Amino acid sequence: MPNKETIRYGDEDLKEFETIIDEKLRLAKKEMEFYHEQLQSAAENTDAKLKGLEDGFSAFEVERLNTMALRQKKHIEHLENAKLRIKNKVYGICRETGKLISKERLKAVPHATLSIEAKQTGKF
Repeated sequence: MPNKETIRYGDEDLKEFETIIDEKLRLAKKEMEFYHEQLQSAAENTDAKLKGLEDGFSAFEVERLNTMALRQKKHIEHLENAKLRIKNKVYGICRETGKLISKERLKAVPHATLSIEAKQTGKF
């Protein structure tokens, strides 16, 4: 029976996952730029806005954009961490069970660190 260290995705598979992650990173960074541009625009337009209901809406919109930008930042960090796991050749190994995460799951959620089995136990 092979030990956990020998059970990993091969270099060809890791290259395929890296390509997927690189594309997701490109799109995520582009989306992050959009949020920053929108926030910058909102900041520039704040002085020109009329007082009243528009201020409440503007504050709500800025808060929504901030929340989305923070989520996107976290998503980018997860993708970059996945690239580090590829570099260290530990990508695709469930951090709870030590088993390989299915290719289908990794293609859908390339930054996943838990297998479906571990995720469904509800402890994580």
